[in-house]
Amino acid sequence: MSADEQVRADRPWGSWQVLDSGDGFKVKRIEVQPGHRLSYQTHSRRSEHWVVVAGTATCLLDGEVVVARTGQHVVVGEGVAHRVSNDHGELLVIVETQLGAYTEEDDIVRLEDDYDRCETP
Repeated sequence: MSADEQVRADRPWGSWQVLDSGDGFKVKRIEVQPGHRLSYQTHSRRSEHWVVVAGTATCLLDGEVVVARTGQHVVVGEGVAHRVSNDHGELLVIVETQLGAYTEEDDIVRLEDDYDRCETP
């Protein structure tokens, strides 16, 4: 990880922490609090692979709902609109592996957001 790279952030829905990164990849631990969800978003320069390590993830992938439980995984292709929600009463923990030419936070394009973080044209 570079010296100026952010390694942890609290968000209105929970938190994330970078566990490792290198050329063409980044690995994060993502915690989603019960009743919360991330923004519906896309990335133009990376794909993501989510492994649910605790809880149940309700995922929206290009409008299709996929439910993944502990031990299951979800693959999000580059450019695919996606969101993960925690519709249950226990903490959701995901290990996310990002693969691609660019894995920084400014590759997020928010399409919908519960916390008013979408950019307006």
